[in-house]
Amino acid sequence: MTLHNRCASQVKPECTLGEHRVHILPPTSICPIVLDRQVSTCRDRRSLTRSESHLPISEQSGSSGSPMSFQINLQPGTCPLLVFINPKSGGRQGARILRKFQSLLNPRQVYSLEQGGSLAGLQMFKDVPNFKVICCGGDGTVGWLLETMDKVQFVNHPPIGIIPLGTGNDLARCLRWGGGYEGESVHKILRKISRAAPIMMDRWQIEVVPHQQDENAEPSDQIPYTIFNNYFSIGVDAAICVKFHSEREKNPDKFNSRMKNKLWYFEFATSETFTASCKNLHEDIDIMCDGVSLDLANGPSLQGIALLNIPYTHGGSNLWGDTSVKKRSRPAPLSLRKEHDSNKSERELSSSSFNFVDLSLALQDIGDGLIEVIGLENCLHMGQVKTGLRASGRRLAQCSNIVIRTRKRFPMQVDGEPWMQSPCTIQITQKNQVPMLMAPPPSRSKGLFSFLKRH
Repeated sequence: MTLHNRCASQVKPECTLGEHRVHILPPTSICPIVLDRQVSTCRDRRSLTRSESHLPISEQSGSSGSPMSFQINLQPGTCPLLVFINPKSGGRQGARILRKFQSLLNPRQVYSLEQGGSLAGLQMFKDVPNFKVICCGGDGTVGWLLETMDKVQFVNHPPIGIIPLGTGNDLARCLRWGGGYEGESVHKILRKISRAAPIMMDRWQIEVVPHQQDENAEPSDQIPYTIFNNYFSIGVDAAICVKFHSEREKNPDKFNSRMKNKLWYFEFATSETFTASCKNLHEDIDIMCDGVSLDLANGPSLQGIALLNIPYTHGGSNLWGDTSVKKRSRPAPLSLRKEHDSNKSERELSSSSFNFVDLSLALQDIGDGLIEVIGLENCLHMGQVKTGLRASGRRLAQCSNIVIRTRKRFPMQVDGEPWMQSPCTIQITQKNQVPMLMAPPPSRSKGLFSFLKRH
């Protein structure tokens, strides 16, 4: 606080922790417990309120670096934040965010993922009944954090909010946190977090079983993740992603900003448009959704298949497309669904592709236990959806269990991480649901025209 000298005497000496006190963990709430080395193990097994945490390197001066145990006692009416920051995400803005959060919150609430990962902070807070996790990074950072959280047994699973520092930031977009951090005030972000509402998000398990091959066949790369939160794809978009990641590994200095990354994506997409490395995809792939085989040969030839858990992919493309508010409805049971009469060829393809289900009216929801299956004709098709020239990709199915069989080597990607996969069988099922924080809707302008429109 900044005060006049004559006003200072009127302010109580007790610290109120300021505007964001509900999100701050006061030092008095953290009680370090010094345990005898011989009895600490058995005591920790019996205790449900003590968590193991390693001191950060910067705080270990004068200590041997041995683990300490902490007990956190929350004050009534508080909901502290636990912040994880990836300094390397999208243009390296994380270092600035790290300093800002450390100045506003208790430093024990803020962790750099470059120094020891996220497990220490999660273990420290695992017995806290009411707190929120904030992940500052890209979609890959969010996925990595969620996988680590699977290893921790929380009393109450905390909801996760996102400050988008990555390149694509598709999950942040669909949760209204924006497509990229642009230097917004951290005070403003904290106010958003206090008004954010928790919603449930599906997570999907992917199991890959390679087929037997000749000894001379080219081996597969290792699959990056066995769980995905955003999307999984085969074909044209994964081919672009493979080229992008290969070049970034060779020349990381060329990929040091969000704008440069997008320009590189555009270049690789242009080259893939001419090479068409995944044309006639339907000849070498079979897909079964909830036991129903998809007829991929019906309609224009496809070069890619995408499975979507969230509305936005590839830096903001809505491949499933918008469904007008008046027509939105959840799909009926499979036995009761009827084919929708439509004059447009794309709707006819969509509605007849999956057992006569009217997919043109199907609502996409990240927490409905269903995943959307989309067909992509080529790179140009993706660009047309991105720019709004076409409404969506080709809707193929909306289901909860998918089996994919491939008969040749394909590029694949899961949540933006690509790999080359030899012929295999892929099974995708729902793993669980996790609470995520949905940012409040943007405030409406308060100008003269909005006043006249309202009245």
